[in-house]
Amino acid sequence: MSQIHLYDNFLEEEKFKEIQDTLLGRFFPWFYADRVNYMEYTSEWEYQFTHVFYADNLPNSEHFDLLIPYIDKLQPKSLIRIKANLLTRSEKTIEHGYHSDQSFDCKTAIAYINTNNGYTIFEDGQKVMSKENRLIMFDNSVKHSGSTCSDQKTRVIINFNYF
Repeated sequence: MSQIHLYDNFLEEEKFKEIQDTLLGRFFPWFYADRVNYMEYTSEWEYQFTHVFYADNLPNSEHFDLLIPYIDKLQPKSLIRIKANLLTRSEKTIEHGYHSDQSFDCKTAIAYINTNNGYTIFEDGQKVMSKENRLIMFDNSVKHSGSTCSDQKTRVIINFNYF
Protein backbone atom coordinates (compact mmCIF):
# COMPACT_ATOMS: atom_id res chain seq x y z
CA MET A 1 0.00 0.00 0.00
CA SER A 2 1.18 3.48 -0.84
CA GLN A 3 1.87 5.82 2.03
CA ILE A 4 -0.94 8.35 1.68
CA HIS A 5 -1.77 10.69 4.55
CA LEU A 6 -5.38 11.88 4.59
CA TYR A 7 -6.65 14.82 6.65
CA ASP A 8 -10.29 15.87 6.83
CA ASN A 9 -11.08 19.42 7.97
CA PHE A 10 -7.47 20.33 7.18
CA LEU A 11 -7.96 24.09 7.55
CA GLU A 12 -9.99 26.07 10.04
CA GLU A 13 -13.51 26.48 8.65
CA GLU A 14 -13.30 30.27 8.22
CA LYS A 15 -10.00 30.11 6.31
CA PHE A 16 -11.21 27.25 4.14
CA LYS A 17 -14.49 29.00 3.27
CA GLU A 18 -12.59 32.10 2.10
CA ILE A 19 -10.51 29.94 -0.25
CA GLN A 20 -13.54 27.94 -1.41
CA ASP A 21 -15.67 31.04 -2.02
CA THR A 22 -12.87 32.64 -4.02
CA LEU A 23 -12.08 29.63 -6.21
CA LEU A 24 -15.74 28.81 -6.82
CA GLY A 25 -16.69 32.46 -7.32
CA ARG A 26 -17.66 33.82 -10.69
CA PHE A 27 -14.73 36.25 -10.93
CA PHE A 28 -11.82 33.88 -10.23
CA PRO A 29 -9.51 33.67 -13.29
CA TRP A 30 -9.36 30.16 -14.75
CA PHE A 31 -7.34 29.32 -17.88
CA TYR A 32 -8.14 26.65 -20.44
CA ALA A 33 -5.71 23.72 -20.79
CA ASP A 34 -6.31 21.21 -23.57
CA ARG A 35 -4.68 18.41 -21.54
CA VAL A 36 -5.28 17.17 -18.01
CA ASN A 37 -1.80 15.69 -17.72
CA TYR A 38 0.99 14.89 -20.11
CA MET A 39 -0.61 11.66 -21.26
CA GLU A 40 -1.75 11.23 -24.84
CA TYR A 41 -5.16 12.72 -25.65
CA THR A 42 -7.72 9.97 -25.04
CA SER A 43 -11.20 11.50 -25.00
CA GLU A 44 -13.26 14.62 -25.50
CA TRP A 45 -13.09 15.09 -21.72
CA GLU A 46 -9.31 15.46 -21.73
CA TYR A 47 -9.29 19.16 -20.82
CA GLN A 48 -9.48 21.30 -17.71
CA PHE A 49 -9.19 24.84 -16.47
CA THR A 50 -6.17 25.74 -14.34
CA HIS A 51 -4.81 28.54 -12.22
CA VAL A 52 -1.10 28.53 -11.42
CA PHE A 53 -0.46 30.15 -8.04
CA TYR A 54 3.27 29.43 -7.89
CA ALA A 55 5.88 28.37 -10.48
CA ASP A 56 9.49 28.99 -11.43
CA ASN A 57 10.39 29.96 -7.83
CA LEU A 58 7.90 32.84 -7.74
CA PRO A 59 4.26 33.53 -6.93
CA ASN A 60 2.43 33.56 -10.26
CA SER A 61 -0.95 34.88 -9.12
CA GLU A 62 -2.41 37.88 -7.35
CA HIS A 63 -4.30 35.25 -5.32
CA PHE A 64 -1.16 33.55 -3.98
CA ASP A 65 -1.60 34.93 -0.44
CA LEU A 66 -4.98 33.21 -0.23
CA LEU A 67 -3.07 29.92 0.11
CA ILE A 68 -0.89 30.96 3.07
CA PRO A 69 -3.01 28.84 5.46
CA TYR A 70 -2.13 25.73 3.44
CA ILE A 71 1.54 26.67 3.18
CA ASP A 72 1.72 27.37 6.93
CA LYS A 73 0.32 23.91 7.73
CA LEU A 74 2.33 22.00 5.09
CA GLN A 75 5.57 23.73 6.18
CA PRO A 76 7.49 23.10 2.95
CA LYS A 77 11.23 23.69 2.82
CA SER A 78 10.72 24.97 -0.72
CA LEU A 79 7.76 25.26 -3.07
CA ILE A 80 7.97 23.86 -6.59
CA ARG A 81 4.50 24.49 -7.99
CA ILE A 82 0.99 25.22 -6.76
CA LYS A 83 -1.77 24.79 -9.31
CA ALA A 84 -5.54 24.65 -9.02
CA ASN A 85 -7.50 22.45 -11.42
CA LEU A 86 -11.15 22.82 -12.35
CA LEU A 87 -12.73 19.91 -14.20
CA THR A 88 -16.24 20.24 -15.58
CA ARG A 89 -19.01 17.71 -15.06
CA SER A 90 -19.12 14.76 -17.43
CA GLU A 91 -21.95 12.29 -18.03
CA LYS A 92 -20.02 9.60 -16.17
CA THR A 93 -16.89 9.84 -14.03
CA ILE A 94 -13.78 9.62 -16.24
CA GLU A 95 -10.22 8.93 -15.02
CA HIS A 96 -7.39 10.76 -16.75
CA GLY A 97 -4.42 8.41 -16.49
CA TYR A 98 -1.74 7.63 -13.92
CA HIS A 99 1.11 10.09 -13.66
CA SER A 100 3.56 11.78 -11.30
CA ASP A 101 3.43 15.56 -11.15
CA GLN A 102 7.19 16.08 -11.35
CA SER A 103 10.09 14.11 -12.83
CA PHE A 104 12.06 14.16 -9.55
CA ASP A 105 11.56 13.25 -5.90
CA CYS A 106 9.40 15.68 -3.95
CA LYS A 107 6.12 15.76 -2.05
CA THR A 108 2.62 16.18 -3.45
CA ALA A 109 -0.44 17.39 -1.59
CA ILE A 110 -3.93 17.65 -3.02
CA ALA A 111 -6.50 19.91 -1.37
CA TYR A 112 -10.13 19.24 -2.26
CA ILE A 113 -12.19 22.40 -2.61
CA ASN A 114 -15.65 20.96 -3.22
CA THR A 115 -17.47 17.72 -2.48
CA ASN A 116 -18.45 15.61 -5.48
CA ASN A 117 -18.24 12.04 -6.77
CA GLY A 118 -14.86 12.64 -8.42
CA TYR A 119 -11.73 11.20 -6.84
CA THR A 120 -8.01 10.61 -6.90
CA ILE A 121 -7.04 6.99 -7.53
CA PHE A 122 -3.61 5.44 -7.02
CA GLU A 123 -1.98 2.58 -8.95
CA ASP A 124 -2.42 0.25 -5.98
CA GLY A 125 -6.20 0.79 -6.08
CA GLN A 126 -6.56 3.23 -3.18
CA LYS A 127 -9.21 5.82 -3.95
CA VAL A 128 -9.71 9.14 -2.19
CA MET A 129 -13.06 10.81 -2.78
CA SER A 130 -13.35 14.56 -3.33
CA LYS A 131 -14.58 16.04 -0.07
CA GLU A 132 -14.34 19.73 0.73
CA ASN A 133 -11.54 20.70 3.12
CA ARG A 134 -9.83 17.30 2.76
CA LEU A 135 -6.11 17.15 2.01
CA ILE A 136 -3.92 14.20 1.07
CA MET A 137 -0.12 14.07 1.06
CA PHE A 138 2.14 11.52 -0.61
CA ASP A 139 5.52 11.10 -2.31
CA ASN A 140 5.56 12.38 -5.88
CA SER A 141 6.84 8.97 -7.04
CA VAL A 142 3.40 7.48 -6.24
CA LYS A 143 1.48 7.55 -9.51
CA HIS A 144 -2.08 8.80 -9.31
CA SER A 145 -4.97 9.81 -11.54
CA GLY A 146 -7.66 12.37 -11.08
CA SER A 147 -11.15 12.15 -12.47
CA THR A 148 -14.09 14.22 -13.55
CA CYS A 149 -17.30 14.19 -11.54
CA SER A 150 -20.86 13.59 -12.68
CA ASP A 151 -22.88 14.97 -9.76
CA GLN A 152 -21.71 18.62 -9.53
CA LYS A 153 -20.96 21.31 -12.12
CA THR A 154 -17.24 21.20 -11.31
CA ARG A 155 -14.54 19.33 -9.43
CA VAL A 156 -11.93 21.73 -8.00
CA ILE A 157 -8.65 20.79 -6.35
CA ILE A 158 -5.38 22.54 -5.51
CA ASN A 159 -2.20 20.62 -6.22
CA PHE A 160 0.95 21.42 -4.22
CA ASN A 161 4.41 20.14 -5.19
CA TYR A 162 7.17 20.93 -2.70
CA PHE A 163 10.27 19.78 -0.84
